[in-house]
Amino acid sequence: MTQPPLAEQLPYHRLARLSPRHQWWRPLAGTLVVAVGYVLAVLVLMLCALVAGLALGYPEDADGWPEFGPVSGTALDLLSIAVGIPVLLLTVRWIGRRPAGTVSSVTGRLRRRWLGVCVLTAVPVLALSMGGMFLLPSDGGEAESQWVGWPAFARALVMLLVLVPLQAAAEEYVFRGWLTQTAGAFLRSPWAALVPQAVLFAAAHGWGTAWGFADLLVFGMCAGWLTWRTGGLEASIALHTVNNLLAFGVSAAVVDGLASDETAADAGWQTVVLDVAGIVLYTAAVTWWLRRRPLQHTAPAPLPPAHPYGAAPGQWPVHPYGPVPGPWPVHPYGSVPGQSPVYPYGSVPGQSPVYPYGAMPGQGVMPGQWPGHPATGAPVPPSGTAHPGAAAPWPGTDSPAGSAGTGEDTSGTG
Repeated sequence: MTQPPLAEQLPYHRLARLSPRHQWWRPLAGTLVVAVGYVLAVLVLMLCALVAGLALGYPEDADGWPEFGPVSGTALDLLSIAVGIPVLLLTVRWIGRRPAGTVSSVTGRLRRRWLGVCVLTAVPVLALSMGGMFLLPSDGGEAESQWVGWPAFARALVMLLVLVPLQAAAEEYVFRGWLTQTAGAFLRSPWAALVPQAVLFAAAHGWGTAWGFADLLVFGMCAGWLTWRTGGLEASIALHTVNNLLAFGVSAAVVDGLASDETAADAGWQTVVLDVAGIVLYTAAVTWWLRRRPLQHTAPAPLPPAHPYGAAPGQWPVHPYGPVPGPWPVHPYGSVPGQSPVYPYGSVPGQSPVYPYGAMPGQGVMPGQWPGHPATGAPVPPSGTAHPGAAAPWPGTDSPAGSAGTGEDTSGTG
């Protein structure tokens, strides 16, 4: 008996093929839907913000846009990125024809315990890296920063704790999630799928300095490798969230810090060196954790649908009641194309048919002709003698040996 085929194990970047209805055009069409859907979602959000700002009486700038202030303006910017999460998950479900959770991990969900372990690992590592940046010498071109005060800092911190994880997760779902799996739908090599998303991630933050671009490129590659190695987005979401919380938290602590337009793309080489060191150290720490507690990093691919009665495609199906003699399908009365058909009861055209049980109408059944009865070897009775087992007398006759069709009386009376 042949063994059933084993399902192929798909790594994270190949999960676009997890759907039984996967076709080559679905990842490409989904990318277009994500882009258009995200733009529409941002337009709806901005329209709602405009109406709310005018209704609440916020002052307007030269373009007629409400000036919400540093904290509210930062919240709106973070929300404009976070709206990409529902758009992407709906696209995975409707266009990709697979569970939306397959973007989160190979298990079909976000593994919260593993996410917590990664957050606890990222906090001390990135805090050490961020602390080293304060020790860098100042270029003297910036005015001395002023403490914003505890009330304003507390309001900003609450907003950041709520929205920064959503903003960071949205970027991870787009770059390390959707774009990586879209490339992996066509390319088997993980590096061929990880490099494009890292380049696009760095380019999405704008062009500031070559050092800043290199910093973002390293971030995208390390986050992508962790996603592939762990089979999910948890490690990259933790890295991105903690990094952004520390960066935004430092900015919120000083006056007009959140109003600054500088991003990671504008970083100098000293800052980049410390930031890259923190990213690499975090990657090494997560790898160490994986050796202590291995994670599922692949998912079984769907098997092709089974043929009726267990037959493989291109083969004759297996009949539910065992093999069928002759080629499939069986022709009328068991005949094969090109051969004479087997007619009912074994008769051939032009010959007398062989009737059931071997008896002709009005004749007896010879010993051994009854189905299932052994032949006795007894002599054939003389003509006119009713043999045991002979057919019943025909209507209107007194003896089973009566002559059929002659009209003679065999009873012996005149």
